[in-house]
Amino acid sequence: MKENSFVSADDIRSAFSAAMSVMYREEVPAYGTLMELVAKVNDDTLSADPALKQRLDATDSLDRISEERHGAIRLGTPAELSMMRRVYAVMGMYPVGYYDLSTAGVPVHSTAFRPVGDAALKRNPFRVFTSLLRLDLIADESLRAESAAILAERRIFTPVAVELTEKAERDGGLDKADAERFVSEVLETFRWHDKANVSADMYKRLHDAHRLIADVVSFKGPHINHLTPRTLDIDQVQALMPEYGIAPKAVVEGPPTRKCPILLRQTSFKALEEAVSYRDADGEWKAGSHTARFGEIEQRGIALTPKGRALYDELLEASRKIVRPAADGSNARQYEAALAKAFESFPDTWAGIREAGLGYFSYSLTERGRITRISERRDLDRLIADGLVQFDAIVYEDFLPVSAAGIFQSNLGDGAQQDFVASPNQKRFEIDLGATVLNEFDHYAGIEATSIESCLRALTAAIAAE
Repeated sequence: MKENSFVSADDIRSAFSAAMSVMYREEVPAYGTLMELVAKVNDDTLSADPALKQRLDATDSLDRISEERHGAIRLGTPAELSMMRRVYAVMGMYPVGYYDLSTAGVPVHSTAFRPVGDAALKRNPFRVFTSLLRLDLIADESLRAESAAILAERRIFTPVAVELTEKAERDGGLDKADAERFVSEVLETFRWHDKANVSADMYKRLHDAHRLIADVVSFKGPHINHLTPRTLDIDQVQALMPEYGIAPKAVVEGPPTRKCPILLRQTSFKALEEAVSYRDADGEWKAGSHTARFGEIEQRGIALTPKGRALYDELLEASRKIVRPAADGSNARQYEAALAKAFESFPDTWAGIREAGLGYFSYSLTERGRITRISERRDLDRLIADGLVQFDAIVYEDFLPVSAAGIFQSNLGDGAQQDFVASPNQKRFEIDLGATVLNEFDHYAGIEATSIESCLRALTAAIAAE
């Protein structure tokens, strides 16, 4: 088979992302309402800020806004995680970053599967925050063993999905027909199941240990638990959600409102209580309920350097020493005020962030830079000062452990946070994954360095042509 007969990984990812959105809209009607709200806010934001629209368009980022979303799933076994890595690879998605959520009372550790490289991200930036249950954090040894036995029996991938993944690995890709079948078959892994794998009594034991444990162990597949559109103004979405019949969580997770957004801000609506059936002792189905799936919205800002991230973590912790957000949202205003006050020391101009070395930027030649000849080499700052080079913030494509835990907890119930022994174990996670996770800082630094080299090369060519 000729290589050019294969469907690109970017196209398979785009098709899968679109299919996932259609499925989730059918399963959770409130998601469709959320998409309508986000589309309206984004359109209004761009209409009110022509300069923002112009820069997004100039950097090939405008079209991706409406296509941008991320999902989240929770897996139960190392075998599931390893196979999921292989499935994602067919879609051009790779593990970036390691997240230990045990420190925040959630018994999982995670990575984000997403495209890497500027071109792939611009084509379609779909990502899935993928967590692996930490059975070792379950204190009850008997429950731990029973949970492991239940998980060992399930198969979350269809035989055809496995077959097509192996075929893509063997042949180097999939043709159009196989790519369409691949999307359809893999979608089944993420589908909601309203019949549990366990009895009502077992579900209660799992639920009492931790609601997330019950969510992972009790079902035959890792249903997608949220699908998140990207907004350009999360505060406006938060304010308008009640008008659309959606009750938002009390506090937006992440940094405060800023003129120059940094990292990631997230909000959500409460998880749905959904009808589920459990087997009773006689093998009959017994009606019950389960709470898992919810709606989430995100606003993405600039990716921060290690120096910028250290400052972010320091300021976030400082704000929480003054006011820690209450689970019921009763002190939301006080927390937001403390957060805004703490972040006053973080520069809020793109130039200030760049000069302080706090964020990553993509550099390009200005119109003047493309037509101006220079007679000598100049450093980057001089080229910027001379109006030959411009810079744009590199979008943060990853996640924040504290924010992720905050979203999890708010949707698992106010009493969901429990004490676990903090035990980050990236080495164990990577063994289970079957690969090492990519370092997000290295990735952003590489994009920045490539953009600088491109500018310098173009200007050097201009010198050579003198």
